[in-house]
Amino acid sequence: MKGINHQHYKELSMSIERINPEKRWSDATVFNDTIYYTSVPENLDDDATSQTANALAAIDMILNQLGTDKTRILDATIFLADGDDFQAMNAAWDAWVPAGKAPVRCTVQAKLMNPKYKVEIKIIAAR
Repeated sequence: MKGINHQHYKELSMSIERINPEKRWSDATVFNDTIYYTSVPENLDDDATSQTANALAAIDMILNQLGTDKTRILDATIFLADGDDFQAMNAAWDAWVPAGKAPVRCTVQAKLMNPKYKVEIKIIAAR
């Protein structure tokens, strides 16, 4: 009986899909049908509600590209540059998240690397 090629099995079952990889990061990664993605807004001169809505729209786009949607998000971490923007961010979040399908969520205040970012959103989703 032939033995199992464990290295080949590991490569098949443990492969990581990298979406638009660059030297420093990938747009998203997928492992075992779990999607990892971080969204930042593109409308940097807008308020926190608009920036959040923009970042959430980008999440919709990448999830759609990967064959899933926001109802499959398992976890979200929201980084706010200013804690005073919590209600403004929640206005966009509450309008976006489907009723009864909210993921576990954590919101933290953080000094974001681009001073124009008001929000950054990191998600983990099932495909």
